[in-house]
Amino acid sequence: MKLHNLKAPAENKKKRKRVGRGQGSGMGEQSGRGHNGQNSRSGGGVGAWFEGGQMPLQRRIPKFGFNNNFRTEYQALNVQKVSDFIEAGKLSEEISIEDLIEVGIIGKNEKVKLLGSGEIDKEVTIEVHASSGSAKDKVEAAGGSVTIIS
Repeated sequence: MKLHNLKAPAENKKKRKRVGRGQGSGMGEQSGRGHNGQNSRSGGGVGAWFEGGQMPLQRRIPKFGFNNNFRTEYQALNVQKVSDFIEAGKLSEEISIEDLIEVGIIGKNEKVKLLGSGEIDKEVTIEVHASSGSAKDKVEAAGGSVTIIS
C-alpha cells in the first residue's frame, strides 16, 4: 500500500457549505441566518453568560467577604503528629522539609506550619516555614529547636 493508493472513506467526501453565494446555492439571500435580528448581523450574537435580559447568574448569587490573592497557605503540622511519626520510626530527630515530603505529611510545593496541639517529649530539630509560639515553646522545652526557613 502506497500513499497514492489510499482512498478517503465515503463520509469524508462531503462538500462544505458555501454560504452567501447566490440563490442557486440554496444558501443565498439571508445565508441561513433568518430574517433580521441580533444574530443575523455580522459580529452580532450574545455571550454565553447572557440570559435574555434575565438577571444573570453571576449577578444573582450573593457575594461577600474579601479574598486575598496574596495569602500564604500553610499545611498544618501538630507537634503530636511529629511525635507519633518519630515513635513509629518514620522520622528521625533531625527533620527537614524533604523528610516531611518523603513521609507524605506535606506535598512537594506546600509550606508547612508547626502548631502546638499535643505533646512532644523527644529532642528534635525541625525545619518548617512557620511556627506558632506554643509549638516552638513545647519543642524547646523538650530540648529541641525549631528552624524557620523562608
